[in-house]
Amino acid sequence: MLSLKGVTKTFNRGTVNEKPALTGVNLNLDAGDFVTIIGGNGAGKSTLLNSIAGVFPLDGGTIVLDGKDVSRLPEHKRAADLGRVFQDPMRGTAADMQIDENLALAARRGQHRGLSWGISKEERDGYHERLKELDLGLEDRMTSKVGLLSGGQRQALTLLMAVLKKPKLLLLDEHTAALDPKTASKVLSLTQKLVAENHLTTLMVTHNMHDAIRLGNRLIMMHEGNVIYDVRGDEKAGLTVADLLKKFEEVSGGELANDRMLLS
Repeated sequence: MLSLKGVTKTFNRGTVNEKPALTGVNLNLDAGDFVTIIGGNGAGKSTLLNSIAGVFPLDGGTIVLDGKDVSRLPEHKRAADLGRVFQDPMRGTAADMQIDENLALAARRGQHRGLSWGISKEERDGYHERLKELDLGLEDRMTSKVGLLSGGQRQALTLLMAVLKKPKLLLLDEHTAALDPKTASKVLSLTQKLVAENHLTTLMVTHNMHDAIRLGNRLIMMHEGNVIYDVRGDEKAGLTVADLLKKFEEVSGGELANDRMLLS
């Protein structure tokens, strides 16, 4: 479903602030893979997701999504095939629009929008049923402005919007990091449910090593812009946080110095 070959990206090239972010990443995902990504600050995790989404133009390499080379396509040309949830709950929704209007926007992603745009009764009924699955009571507040929702409610809505059209690839960039532990746990459970029900190919960046081990069928570790460890299946299921720390030291040649990951 996704193939990256020799993907490179350097910021501020040719200046004193030059920073290599991706240094020849090779990665292949099969349809239905749920891959968690861990690594220290500056490892290239978010840059990887942004490069796949088309936010940053590549310096080199290729990205192929479902057999189509998207390496040089702008962000808006890739949007119809991607679902995305950001760390900031405010980024994935339009605060001044109603819940049902936000869902309608998500349902029309990649389509032409004319002046006759509106929400039919059939669509509204469908949104009601999908919101009911979240078990947050939002199905009874469909005309409420999204800006009135809590961070957790908003992130759950963003997640539903991201999977509404069954994207070819779902990108989750630390989508629970800004939430309190209880709300984060609920959103992660919802993530598991929606990914499994829709058989979505998923890349999830996280700083929480327990979550990285517990969720998905595959785990990759990044360091200094590249993938240094890739584990899946039973081997992944048997991992512990201590194993990950030891593996990081083995392949990187140094200790992990990242408070967020260690405290998580």
